[in-house]
Amino acid sequence: MRPYERLYLRRRAALVEHLRNRGISDEAVLAAVGKVAREYFVEPALRGRAYKDEALPIGLKQTISQPYTVAFQTMLLEIQPGDRVLEIGTGSGYQSAILSEMGVRVFSVERHRALHVRARDRLSNLGYRVVTRHGDGTVGWTACAPFDGIVVTAGAAQVPDSLIQQLRVPEGNRRGGRLVIPVGAHGDQIMCRYECTAPGTLQKERFHSFRFVPLISN
Repeated sequence: MRPYERLYLRRRAALVEHLRNRGISDEAVLAAVGKVAREYFVEPALRGRAYKDEALPIGLKQTISQPYTVAFQTMLLEIQPGDRVLEIGTGSGYQSAILSEMGVRVFSVERHRALHVRARDRLSNLGYRVVTRHGDGTVGWTACAPFDGIVVTAGAAQVPDSLIQQLRVPEGNRRGGRLVIPVGAHGDQIMCRYECTAPGTLQKERFHSFRFVPLISN
């Protein structure tokens, strides 16, 4: 193992402990963070900052979310291996990789073609089987619905109804789908979770504030 690889492993382990100390209690999420090489998802010039708990630019006025935000959203999804999860905003592909490490089937939509191509190729080269598409994430991905989880990595002024409609309806022992989305005007948004508890019925929970780039429809 090269010295820089050992360095990244140590930093990744330190990041996991940092997230645990910040309140991320889902061990499956922490294990996934400990496996994904975040240095491959940031710009080469910024790899020295890959394991700092901060958002970093990835071009086109977009960012890779800070690790705490990724871990918190993933924890709120409460996913299980084999679940189907839709990600709105592929970005660098880091969130997709975290979800893949947790054993779920990941579908991801990105509106910026250049980011879509880069993330698709990066994920493939790293061995992650993620189904990606270039398009308008606000309409979801009807052909692949329903989903056990939908995570939106951009701030929405309001919750797109199309995403709500693509949540799985509870059936038997299988719970309904969860949508995790930051909601609010430009600036700070409130992280919200919507769970389909019965056909046409949603349970909403609000958490603390975050700051995301805006969710834009094409």
